[in-house]
Amino acid sequence: MPSKDIPMSQSLPLYQIDAFTDRVFGGNPAAVCPLNVWLTDEVMQAIALENNLSETAYFVARDDGDFDIRWFTPLAEIDLAGHPTLATAWLILNRLEPSRQTVRFHSMTGDVLDIARDGDLLVMDFPARPASPIVVPDGFAEAIGLAPQELLRAVKNMAVFGSAEEVLGLDPDMSFIKGLEGFGLICTAPGDDYVDECDFVSRFFAPHVGIPEDPVTGSAHCTLIPYWASRLGKDKLHARQVSARGVSYSAKMLARVSPSPGGQCSIWKAGSTFDGPPQRKQLGHPGDRRCRRYGNGARIVS
Repeated sequence: MPSKDIPMSQSLPLYQIDAFTDRVFGGNPAAVCPLNVWLTDEVMQAIALENNLSETAYFVARDDGDFDIRWFTPLAEIDLAGHPTLATAWLILNRLEPSRQTVRFHSMTGDVLDIARDGDLLVMDFPARPASPIVVPDGFAEAIGLAPQELLRAVKNMAVFGSAEEVLGLDPDMSFIKGLEGFGLICTAPGDDYVDECDFVSRFFAPHVGIPEDPVTGSAHCTLIPYWASRLGKDKLHARQVSARGVSYSAKMLARVSPSPGGQCSIWKAGSTFDGPPQRKQLGHPGDRRCRRYGNGARIVS
């Protein structure tokens, strides 16, 4: 794929979108940057660090009408991410190409990710990643705060506990999670004791890529949904991620995972990232802000 550095005079569009929510400051915020051609990995990583959100998504249109997509946390590129993909699809379907009904993304690892309109919502079709049991490492219970009933791993590690109350009460040692094999740690439990009725609850920690606790993690449900569908004997599930900005999901367990997580988004700010002196300018959309990159930093101006 072609790539290039950003010339000093070039302006790139940049959006911050709250995914899995119908209100600003809900769900999980993602930065989305449409590109004509790929930037260098170093530049994309630097922009993601500057944004300092759990993920920044970049996408490039393909000749076949689909899109290639990549995701960067503040510290590293990752192989799959749910909420920035939903945010990117929302941007394409609601702002950039509103006549479209579906959008298909291709990841660097070969995953094909489909998102389609369903009334006012968006339905995501993601690959299932079933987990297998692994041995609980020494010191796990002390570092996480409780011994799990099971520990499993697909790409992400997943610790299963006895109740939502136990998951809510965890205060894990981030340095221990950072040292685990695999990608971060999902903590999950049945949701029958949670205040909002659901089939299961979860939290997700990924300090090794700069995300101590992710507010909403669509990709974690590629592993959570197959596990709970099998354990509960259900192919339709309702889940709750119990972070401070948590969200409810509804999902179907098919050959792939098709979560319908209240698939809405709210745009928080839209603008551009570039090098040059800051200028104040009001954008046309209510709530928009302009993010201007200049020198060694970035500022939000309205």
